[in-house]
Amino acid sequence: MFLSPYFTKQDQSVFISAQQASDFAKKVAEDFNPIHDVGAKRFCVPGDLLFALVLTEYGLSQNMQFKFAGMVGDNVELHLDKNVTDQFSICDTKGKEYLHIERQGEVCKCDVQTAAFIKSYVAFSGLNFIHVLMPMMKQHQVMINPDRPLVIYESMSFHLDHFDFSTMSLHLAEQSLVINGKRGDVTLTFELHSEGKVIGSGVKTLVLSGLREYDAEKAQQMCDRYENRKKS
Repeated sequence: MFLSPYFTKQDQSVFISAQQASDFAKKVAEDFNPIHDVGAKRFCVPGDLLFALVLTEYGLSQNMQFKFAGMVGDNVELHLDKNVTDQFSICDTKGKEYLHIERQGEVCKCDVQTAAFIKSYVAFSGLNFIHVLMPMMKQHQVMINPDRPLVIYESMSFHLDHFDFSTMSLHLAEQSLVINGKRGDVTLTFELHSEGKVIGSGVKTLVLSGLREYDAEKAQQMCDRYENRKKS
């Protein structure tokens, strides 16, 4: 499975080092958020890596809902139960919960379909900051703190009509930003496409924190820093 370089498994325990998390963010998801850098003061494992880990371990269900409950740090020991129901959580060995999962429908455990879904989803995530979030902030004349940009991955759900696919792509269908003081709630609705046909849909929610008045110059500097990190 292509995900194996990005975590270490020992029996039912999984460890994700800062280097593995950073490599996944940059090489797979093309996510250059500084919070995923090795040595970052507020380092955390990308939510997309936890999402991908769940699909790798438990299979791809036709309907799935993911809700994030906490941020995973460097080499936290996560426990993966062998037998789970249609509602379960990813926790560490102390019982702290990081991700809640619900699932319904048929389950596919084929590596081809699972890898295609993971790769398409994380590629979609990698485009969000520059191509989706920044234009939305400009439209609403608000922005996150350019000195400490923080976008929190809150939840994601999807439905698949069937598993008859070997490639997939995600296409943004709708987007919205609801502002409540210094908090912004983002909802992204997407379609799942394969060979030119829509085979499913999904919704992703994020939280923008520390909102302030939009400053075009600082917003551009934030975009430039992000793009320079990507190039380097």
